[in-house]
Amino acid sequence: MNNSTNGVSLYAAFIQDVLKNYKDSNDDYNKLISFANGYDISQPFNLIPMEVYNNMCNWIEENFGKFNLIRVGRNIGETAYQGMLNNNLFLSDATPTQIMEALVIVASQMIQDKSGRGWKIVEKKANFVVMQRTQTFNSVLQLGLLDGLIRKTGVSGIKVEYIKEVANGDEFDEYKVSWL
Repeated sequence: MNNSTNGVSLYAAFIQDVLKNYKDSNDDYNKLISFANGYDISQPFNLIPMEVYNNMCNWIEENFGKFNLIRVGRNIGETAYQGMLNNNLFLSDATPTQIMEALVIVASQMIQDKSGRGWKIVEKKANFVVMQRTQTFNSVLQLGLLDGLIRKTGVSGIKVEYIKEVANGDEFDEYKVSWL
């Protein structure tokens, strides 16, 4: 996987979503916001270097653990769901597969990367989708993001699991998102 963040940027909305999880904890919030010093994160469509976002996510994982970062990812998934719904990328009764298809589109729009990295659907069946992460997003946060998106559909038996991991030597992380 190409792990370069050189020239890659994303909307400040992602930074805002991370920060809102810590707004009630001054020390943690201040540490996280310090990663964005020098960038205008006040407007959701301002472009911020991907490295800023990744540094924030890595700090959360290192200081609060994976579960905390998964929780942040779930919250981001819920925000992303509402944004995609508001922008008519799917209807309120969308299937999990339709939501994953919209995620691929939204990532390509909200992340500026000359290499076109983001998300790719590797496989889809009636009750699961395999998503490949081709961008440098924090791997653990994506577990929560995918879970948060699918939960909004109202399906049950949701499970998000790695089937391939860069950390284990695979070229890309792949997540199997399944439901009943």
